[in-house]
Amino acid sequence: MASRQIRMFGAPWCPDCQRAKQFMAEQRIAYEWNDIDQDESARAYVQQVNDGKQIIPTIVFDDGSILVEPSNAELAAKLGIQQQASRSYYDLVIVGGGPTALAAGIYTAREGLSTLIIERAGVGGQAGITQEIENYPGFPEPISGAELAGRLRRQSERFGVEVLSAQEVTSLERDGDNWAVKVRSGDEYCCPAVVVATGATYRRLGVPGESDLIGAGIHFCATCDGPFYKGQDVVVVGGGNSGFQEGVFLTKFAKSVTIIERSDRVKASQALQDKVAGRDDMKVLMQTTIERFEGNGRLSSIVLKDGATGRTTEMSPGAVFVFIGLLPNTELVRGLVELDDLGFIVTRSNLETSVSGLFAAGDCRHGSTKQVASAVGEGATVALMVREYLERKGDVAPVPVEAPAS
Repeated sequence: MASRQIRMFGAPWCPDCQRAKQFMAEQRIAYEWNDIDQDESARAYVQQVNDGKQIIPTIVFDDGSILVEPSNAELAAKLGIQQQASRSYYDLVIVGGGPTALAAGIYTAREGLSTLIIERAGVGGQAGITQEIENYPGFPEPISGAELAGRLRRQSERFGVEVLSAQEVTSLERDGDNWAVKVRSGDEYCCPAVVVATGATYRRLGVPGESDLIGAGIHFCATCDGPFYKGQDVVVVGGGNSGFQEGVFLTKFAKSVTIIERSDRVKASQALQDKVAGRDDMKVLMQTTIERFEGNGRLSSIVLKDGATGRTTEMSPGAVFVFIGLLPNTELVRGLVELDDLGFIVTRSNLETSVSGLFAAGDCRHGSTKQVASAVGEGATVALMVREYLERKGDVAPVPVEAPAS
């Protein structure tokens, strides 16, 4: 998306501000944050443009226009994000917009299938907000998640895939031999096959104070929120690859990074452990957990517990970033298809779910490896499986098989 000069005026305790910030982050849109609690001139400006009223968020765009307390739909319209597809019927609708969905779209569109991708947040999924991807085949140098997502999207659109972002699918219902895919705006799209590629989201700690301070000192995306904590001490929860990777990234902004891990060993790769061990601005605390978060509208401190001794201590970091695993985004199909005990979608060998015509692939699927390369591979595989399914049904013509040359 083109570079914009956008200023957002708000406060950490404001739920609408947190929602607007999340929307902008999901859509990979840069903006300047102005905290009216910390900057009197920002507060005065908000009152000036709102006839003396203090209404937030107040968002000022590069063309001079202003939106006050905008909904996500209003933001999407202002930013030119497509909210409605060009037709009502497609050969395939893909729910989700991560690497799996985009790869599937590339393959189905190349096979001549009309394909619509619907993503409730920003295209790219979890991969799209990863600072650097170092293990994707074909890229000897690291590539940012945003750049990889952008390339996948442009490639899919080049083959004719339609992509709707910031639009949520609310239900999947049988309509005769087809599926009715309904979205939040009220629009409905019909198709003979659906691929669910909704991915997964970060787990929360579930300790006192967490829910009240998410977005106000507790975060799950270092790329989105790390720049707000320049020169401050921050804490990362999680001793796996994600925790170590994002911890290293946060050193670009933070004064220091402390990684805490509840067990007596970390699960990060040896290469990442060596990288962290070689930094003076990073340390790792083992057998340590966060017992509770303290703060009134903004994180002020955390209470840590030493699992070996049982002693508690208090820290006052600028922020806490949590990376402790993923939960499947499968609420849409709960009660519709078979799920495993953790809520991941169970599929057959052809990636079809327990319901005919409904396929699943990527991080939301039971048995997936939660890696970008395998997500893309599953996208290609499910595309071929959908093609075979539609051929069997007679919805599309079989691919001609050329006779071998004599």
